[in-house]
Amino acid sequence: MNEMDQIMNKHSRYLVRIAYLYVKNWSTAEDVVQEVFVTYFQKSDQFRNEASLKTYLTKMTANRAKDYLRSWKHKKDVLFDTIFVSSKSTEEVLLEQERLASLEKHLFQLPLKYREPLILFYYDEQSIAEIAEYLDLNENTVKTRLRRAKQQLKEFFDEEEEEGMGT
Repeated sequence: MNEMDQIMNKHSRYLVRIAYLYVKNWSTAEDVVQEVFVTYFQKSDQFRNEASLKTYLTKMTANRAKDYLRSWKHKKDVLFDTIFVSSKSTEEVLLEQERLASLEKHLFQLPLKYREPLILFYYDEQSIAEIAEYLDLNENTVKTRLRRAKQQLKEFFDEEEEEGMGT
């Protein structure tokens, strides 16, 4: 087995799961990872071993997935799915969009030091240890920031609920 096959066998399942967290579609996630491997093998001489290969490929995958989410193809697919495939009622879709918009609004009200670990933990599904290493922090600091971030989000939602009730 050559080096290329070994790297693909070792990392592809993990990378497809990472890509899926962004694109929410298995076949698109597989395409993203395939593009990452092609790019890596074309430019493998640029890999400087400053991070582990897994970390390097993970970052490439996340970036490629984000590029896909910004692409016209993705926006067109989402529009098509929304118009033709949605089995939810209009009211359910609107409620879901409202909740997501509210969460996003509150998330961006958090200071970056709380927002970043929250996104890495829940969205990128990184461990406390990985987040600590990535942000160059102590693991207990990461845990504290996650707890405070969740508490602040809860307070934002509680305030919003009270305002909605007119109290």
